[in-house]
Amino acid sequence: MQTQANNIIGLDVGDKRVGVAMTNTLARLPSPYATLVRDDTFWPKLQSLITDEAVVRVVVGLPRNLSGNDTGQTRATKEFIAELKERTGVDVVTQDEALTSHQAEQELRNRGKGFAKGDIDALAATYILEDYLNTPRGS
Repeated sequence: MQTQANNIIGLDVGDKRVGVAMTNTLARLPSPYATLVRDDTFWPKLQSLITDEAVVRVVVGLPRNLSGNDTGQTRATKEFIAELKERTGVDVVTQDEALTSHQAEQELRNRGKGFAKGDIDALAATYILEDYLNTPRGS
């Protein structure tokens, strides 16, 4: 009997773009997947990704300031999460995203190659997903 792998995606939510990373529940090796622009096509594209890739859980990075307090972006992300749950019905969890975008930008700079802002978003989503998987509750 073969066990089927289902996918988990991580999202780095911004006002203009959403970075997406993916892993499956068996391998648990997250990698950058895509960057989606938050325009009129965003929700249909995200729903297609969730359906086509058999996504069973979405991990959304939750931004807070360095003191751990909510910010305007925290509230916007919570609104995004509510809409995500309503539109997709998929299991949604949050993960602290402290400094993931900064870490991603530094890593890309260290590679010495050109990169776009979307590359930062997708790599930051990978860090969010990796942090989630490395917590005791991550499964």
